[in-house]
Amino acid sequence: MSSSVLPKPQMRGLLARRLRIHIVGAFIVALGVAASCKFGVADRRKKAYADFYRNYDFMKDFEEMRKAGIFQSAK
Repeated sequence: MSSSVLPKPQMRGLLARRLRIHIVGAFIVALGVAASCKFGVADRRKKAYADFYRNYDFMKDFEEMRKAGIFQSAK
């Protein structure tokens, strides 16, 4: 029978090496989530507000609310 020598497992510095790998992965995932949130939510919301207020007539809206009786102080 021939006995083969198994290599020793690496125990020293194992946590530091795995933490380095996981920190890099977490940073990449966080960057991806932040970018998708910015481009998927924030930019669309800014564009929707800009489109709404581009043609918004606040005096017409005020008159409609006044006629509906929403404002009690403005007759």
